[in-house]
Amino acid sequence: MAFRPLHDRVVVKRIEGEEKTKGGIIIPDTAKEKPQGEVVAVGPGARDEESGKLVPLDVKAGDRVLFGKWSGTEVKIDGEDLLIMKESDILGVLSAPAKSKAAA
Repeated sequence: MAFRPLHDRVVVKRIEGEEKTKGGIIIPDTAKEKPQGEVVAVGPGARDEESGKLVPLDVKAGDRVLFGKWSGTEVKIDGEDLLIMKESDILGVLSAPAKSKAAA
């Protein structure tokens, strides 16, 4: 991608919720999972108002994040629908589920 966000902005690719459950029940739009996405690119960070130093972002490319339903600005870059939002619009980072240790 030939786009680099500025300051504390983040480019997110939306991940759509499942259309059906494993049992075959169709999920209506109103009951789908909350907005999730994968961070595609991040800006260098925001400047601290007091010292002027660059404060790096907490998220990085590849992180799966949860964000507000109406957050960000929708854009199309290289034919791909993306969202550009400030880091503060991101509610949290989804961690990978812990793998259970198999008995050896």
